[in-house]
Amino acid sequence: MKKRISFSGLILFITFFAAFFLSSCATGPTADELRTKELFNRAEKKWWRLAGLAKMAISVDGDSIVYLEGGKGETVVLLHGFADSKDAWVDFAKPLTRSYHVVIPDLPGFGESTKRLYENYNIDRQVGRLDRFVEALGQKRFHLAGNSMGGAIAAVYAARFPRKVITLALLDPMGVVALKIPPRVIETTGDYEKMLPHLFFRTPHLPEPFRKTMTKESFEEAMVARFKAARRYNEIIWLDLAREDLSLGSFLPAIKAPVLIVWGDHDGIFDVSGASILAKGLKDHRTVILEDTGHLPMTEKPAQTAAAYGNFLQSRQGM
Repeated sequence: MKKRISFSGLILFITFFAAFFLSSCATGPTADELRTKELFNRAEKKWWRLAGLAKMAISVDGDSIVYLEGGKGETVVLLHGFADSKDAWVDFAKPLTRSYHVVIPDLPGFGESTKRLYENYNIDRQVGRLDRFVEALGQKRFHLAGNSMGGAIAAVYAARFPRKVITLALLDPMGVVALKIPPRVIETTGDYEKMLPHLFFRTPHLPEPFRKTMTKESFEEAMVARFKAARRYNEIIWLDLAREDLSLGSFLPAIKAPVLIVWGDHDGIFDVSGASILAKGLKDHRTVILEDTGHLPMTEKPAQTAAAYGNFLQSRQGM
């Protein structure tokens, strides 16, 4: 009988710090590791398909941007956080693809998109890359949402390009309140488990395609391989973000779009007090505080978070 697998492996520190801090080695993959990667990729593709999404890629400024896309209707663009990937939004996107055209990129420097060691991946530069990406897709006006670092990118984008953003959703965004915990080195499973309470109130379980395909041990092996591959890039990107030290406060007056603020009341990374700070600086907003929820509401409570977002979008139809 297969062991029940925690969802913590899938989005946990693809979402924030794990890829940044895991120690790495330079050895090549073994036959077993290649087999594990194959099983993981197969389950991942099925997961996307069940959510109505397909993986796509487009060249922008000579870089490949990989993204998930699905559904028809008004376009919704979803942005992930630091050290995260497009996978953070898959379960959240599943109900949206029934009524909207959903686009979820791996932001440049993350996931499967092009990574360059000597590029600057701070918020300002990512806003420019995001604009060139949506232009390449032919998207002139769209709904925009982001979590954590992706929330900061989304907010600055909405301030800089107000005519392009129909609505804006900010989920526990970076740039409002200080980090609640300092960066920590994660070298063991024990270190990894100690970080869980900072990200989730209750750690969600792994999506069904992974439960049916992989054991707990093989899944963790696949994730560690991804963390190690991304570590050096994430170290550099974190320094880019730290040097920029961006605060969203100065951008809020320029945001014209209606804003949905979503925050988990047990966010262990950015305190929930950030929601009221954001609200004070915005002209048109709605705030949803999710009870018993951590830093990643779209991952921990995808159905509830997507329902709140869907209601917000419906209330703004025809804008």
